[in-house]
Amino acid sequence: MRDVLLEGERLDDLQNGYCLIQDPQKFCFGMDAVLLSGFARVRPEEKVLDMCCGTGIIPILLRAKTEGRDFTGLEIQEMCADMARRSVSYNHLEKEIRIVTGDVKEASAIFGRASFDVVTCNPPYMIGQHGLVNPHMPKAIARHEVLCTLEDVVSQAANVLKSKGRFYLVHRPFRLTEILGTLHEHKLEPKRMRLVYPYVDREPNMVLIEALYGGRSRITVEKPLIVYEKPGVYTREILETYGMG
Repeated sequence: MRDVLLEGERLDDLQNGYCLIQDPQKFCFGMDAVLLSGFARVRPEEKVLDMCCGTGIIPILLRAKTEGRDFTGLEIQEMCADMARRSVSYNHLEKEIRIVTGDVKEASAIFGRASFDVVTCNPPYMIGQHGLVNPHMPKAIARHEVLCTLEDVVSQAANVLKSKGRFYLVHRPFRLTEILGTLHEHKLEPKRMRLVYPYVDREPNMVLIEALYGGRSRITVEKPLIVYEKPGVYTREILETYGMG
């Protein structure tokens, strides 16, 4: 069972019947990926692309939660893509999930235009002047716009989505004006938005957005999502998102 792991890696139980291979010295998935998988809506038989898929957490979670028929993860770092492939194999999901090593900026060249019903992305949040750049390159690439920008992600999502296809994004609220403007520029009209707050009396630290390719301008702002009731104690909604409610 453990022979799928390389030195430094671990096998994490996702509590949904599946496991994920991770390396804490590189980058492990966070709550943002779990919340995005809970926010995204995938209908039966739809094809899904997860850009910047890392070690494959979002395709595996979406496979567990939805009735989509085909999931693809696109990841530029081969070491992460390799872990994702081994996780897919370990969970016997080769028929439902494929992992492609490639650059987000070339997504439409890799897959073709109008190839997917749904695109999801948990992209790097920080631009050059925001925060400290992690000296460990895999983590820096995951957190800072080292290899792709918001513009790259949004433009390529628009290219690979079918007409009326849906784009799901998790990001940071401090870039919300830029995010909405970039989505609109590429004909991805925001339809749903939800702010995530660590505590009820704190500022939000994440935003979840659904945008419709070629949709009309109208957005629903959903009720706030609160993560903690008190330090160390998740709210019921977060527990339910993790499958623990």
